[in-house]
Amino acid sequence: MAEDNTIYVGTKPAMSYVMAVITHFNSTDVKEVSLKARGRAITTAVDTVEIVRRKFMKDLKTDKITIGTEELQREDGTKNVSTIEIALKR
Repeated sequence: MAEDNTIYVGTKPAMSYVMAVITHFNSTDVKEVSLKARGRAITTAVDTVEIVRRKFMKDLKTDKITIGTEELQREDGTKNVSTIEIALKR
């Protein structure tokens, strides 16, 4: 998947990412969009996918879900942070 078809989920409300997903699918001739999130943003990413699928684009399918762990460097050492990538396909 191309990197420009990726939406990084952070601290904004879920509806911001819902609009980003819908805009991405409608403005370009894209068949697949990926959402990536880490840590607490994972719940926002899952909420975003469910809102888009249930209310706006009922033909959308979750193609692939990848989970993992990243090590983040901090002042007091390293910390493991969970990650998720959800691929949506038309």
